[in-house]
Amino acid sequence: MAGISLKQHFKRCSLASLLLCLSSMVAAELFFYPMQPVKVAEGTWYIEAVRESFTTKNGGAIANVAFLRTADRVVVIDSGPSKRFGEQLRAKIVETTGQQPTDLLLTHHHPDHSLGNQAFSDINIWALKETDQQLRAEGNAFAESLYLMVGDWMRGTEVLPANMTLTPGPLFPDTDRLEVIALTGHTGADLLLLDKQSGVLFASDMIFFQRALATPHTPGIDVWLKDIAYLRTLEFDTIIPGHGPVTSKETALDQMEQYLIWLDTLLSDAAAQGLTMNELRNSQIPQEFDSIALSRYELTRTIAHLYPDYELRAFSKR
Repeated sequence: MAGISLKQHFKRCSLASLLLCLSSMVAAELFFYPMQPVKVAEGTWYIEAVRESFTTKNGGAIANVAFLRTADRVVVIDSGPSKRFGEQLRAKIVETTGQQPTDLLLTHHHPDHSLGNQAFSDINIWALKETDQQLRAEGNAFAESLYLMVGDWMRGTEVLPANMTLTPGPLFPDTDRLEVIALTGHTGADLLLLDKQSGVLFASDMIFFQRALATPHTPGIDVWLKDIAYLRTLEFDTIIPGHGPVTSKETALDQMEQYLIWLDTLLSDAAAQGLTMNELRNSQIPQEFDSIALSRYELTRTIAHLYPDYELRAFSKR
């Protein structure tokens, strides 16, 4: 330490430590997900996400998450897009309920719903068998894509598969209050949870409300419409969608059904006329859907996902 006193050395060390501390605080602030749990029913909350696509501003938090407290359990529905999100979600759940979560349900394998799993590695992580298979097969690619789209929000995030397998029926053997429903319209393996006590359906991405639906893994709009028809037969009052605000059963199902019918008709008619994808992308979106976020964005994606099948069917009829 030639040319510098011991006292000066310690001052410099203290300054360096302070700067490091301040840097850590700034980083924590930069990667903070705003979470405001909204009470939907007694012991039931959800956190509504922004109705946007993935950006470095929102950190990938574009899907709703929810949680409910029973007499002896705290059940979480989906874990969000990153390890950071999952950790912050868990802290918010404890703050809200006064209890640690006991169970996490993965509604499907998409990254905005399942990449926060690491924060819940010490509890039961439930999924349909097919969902777990999909996450194991595609999870790493999803995580890499999100790293590219949202950056350091994803730091430390790794895929963590489920450790428990679900089947349709009661979630827990000691009570029939919470019923697991397995559908296929959105991804081929879609879990919904019905709380018979509160009349709340945790619908995840089987229902998009006031936000255009995404179609990258749907087995078909016809399948999705059949699932919507089935949901109409169930007894519940309130839907927590995967994207968009909480609303009533009929309001949500009506919008989903009308939107799906419009998409199916648009793609079918275009294929019958022999329109190209580029021509189809400029299609007018009905005025009744003006309030639905990302309609143009998701229409463009849906054309890429689904239109080739419509073209093939139309060609086979000629």
